[in-house]
Amino acid sequence: MKKKINQIVIVLFVLSISFSCTSSKNSSSKIQYNFKSENGKPDFSNLDYWAAHPWKWDPSDSIPAPFLQQKTDSLVDVFFLHPTIYTENKRFDKINVAIDDAYNNKKTDYSSILYQASAFNQHARIFAPRFREAHISVYSMQDKTIAKQALDFAYEDVKNAFEFYLQNNNNGRPIIIASHSQGSTHALRLLKDFFENTPLSKQLVAAYVVGMPIPKNYFSVLEVCKTPLQTNCFCGWRTYKNGFVPEFVKKGTDDSWVTNPLSWEINTDYANKKLNEGGIFYNFNKPIKSSAGAKIFGNILWVDKPKFPGSIFYFSKNYHIADINLFYTNIRSNVEARIFQFLKQ
Repeated sequence: MKKKINQIVIVLFVLSISFSCTSSKNSSSKIQYNFKSENGKPDFSNLDYWAAHPWKWDPSDSIPAPFLQQKTDSLVDVFFLHPTIYTENKRFDKINVAIDDAYNNKKTDYSSILYQASAFNQHARIFAPRFREAHISVYSMQDKTIAKQALDFAYEDVKNAFEFYLQNNNNGRPIIIASHSQGSTHALRLLKDFFENTPLSKQLVAAYVVGMPIPKNYFSVLEVCKTPLQTNCFCGWRTYKNGFVPEFVKKGTDDSWVTNPLSWEINTDYANKKLNEGGIFYNFNKPIKSSAGAKIFGNILWVDKPKFPGSIFYFSKNYHIADINLFYTNIRSNVEARIFQFLKQ
């Protein structure tokens, strides 16, 4: 019964984001989902192959109503990589989704791009490529070779998109890398390939690599963010209910970096819910302040059970779906602070 109620709550959560957004731009330019790729590959010179791009209106331009009066500009660029959207078993006919899958692309735009990428839009141009993501089953399948091949295939699209962006759009501008879940799997590789001990690292404001473990031995030069204003660094977390450690985390062998997104530090001190500036749940236009406190425990982030309308019916101990949304306003504020600090240097 609890599982069924949880499923209903999650469905309502996802559906609500499609209908409750406020945008700072004219939304008369409708997004096209009926495009077809002649060779099955993304063409990043075509805006259809970007879930978010500054030259078109898209859901990443949406701003929650309480923040509409905030000053906005485009001081930096955000390269955002969305989580796994290709999750349905009934649609699972190949391990990587088609780049022109209209259902998957629309679902991406009105879930992750609206609900997550928009947290970074106050002072940034947002670039979020479409890529042939791997099906969610790759993270649990027994055949690790096939899983790796699928993720490698998806990463090639991500890498090609980033190279296109660098060659055609960046022009030396500061960069933020932001991602969630499968997007973070690819973001870690992107950071290692393009920012680890390279000239481009000087342009990195920060990386918000959320929803995946970040092994402490993964980078040799790039540093974890240890303070709220540190730049040229990365941060990340995986969110679970206070007291819960999933089995796969218990079995994990890597020691991972974890950031507390309420304090933006990496110590184990509890950050009171009063520090939570506002999570976004069912209603995009009504951030809920003080919804949950948080503390680091081992390789994960423990969070108090969030308080939001209907939360009494939410029994899951895994808050992965809300890794970003629980701390939406804190992320928005911290991105601004790091950008200003970076520009002072």
